[in-house]
Amino acid sequence: MAVSGGKTPELYFDALAAAKFKWDRVHLFFVDERAVPPDHPDSNFRLAEEHLIKKTRMISRQVHRIHGEMEPHEAAQAYIEDIREFFDLKPGQTPHFDIIHRGMGSDAHTASLFPGDPHIEDRDGVAAAVYVEKKQMWRITLLPAPLMAAKHTIFLVTGADKAEAVRSVIDEPYDPMKYPAQMSTHHGRGVTFFFDAAAASHLE
Repeated sequence: MAVSGGKTPELYFDALAAAKFKWDRVHLFFVDERAVPPDHPDSNFRLAEEHLIKKTRMISRQVHRIHGEMEPHEAAQAYIEDIREFFDLKPGQTPHFDIIHRGMGSDAHTASLFPGDPHIEDRDGVAAAVYVEKKQMWRITLLPAPLMAAKHTIFLVTGADKAEAVRSVIDEPYDPMKYPAQMSTHHGRGVTFFFDAAAASHLE
């Protein structure tokens, strides 16, 4: 299972942790991470650690974090190697996660793939370091191939500020360079959206 960060997943993680589930059989990966240490307030790992990992008593070998404290390209390569080893991938093969949980930004970005990023057209890579100009920061993110290959994809999107992005991703013609989240709506499999009323307010 690969999870995302941001503000939305906190309650989701709490609900997962409260579920009666055999978490000792789960391996937790991350869709993306900011280039910050694991104890930084902006760390996706820190959010998951506080609201899911500790509560479910996952042990270190179950958690495959992105090392945001490393140089971004080195962190991306280390994450690629971790994924390749875990999935026992041959050169050129793509990992198939059972579940990928993703969010969506007000600009329709998903993972750390923002509008106009050339990595959106990469159909072979596993992960990469990307510089997000509008955020003025480096991030490490899974790339389209593993995102679209997941057996199940769950989008969790909340807030009125996401409403137009939601409408665009669902209703506008396919243009993932403009609306990156469309990659999975059009080419993913087992995709399920969860919206609150505010996020869905522009849908007919």
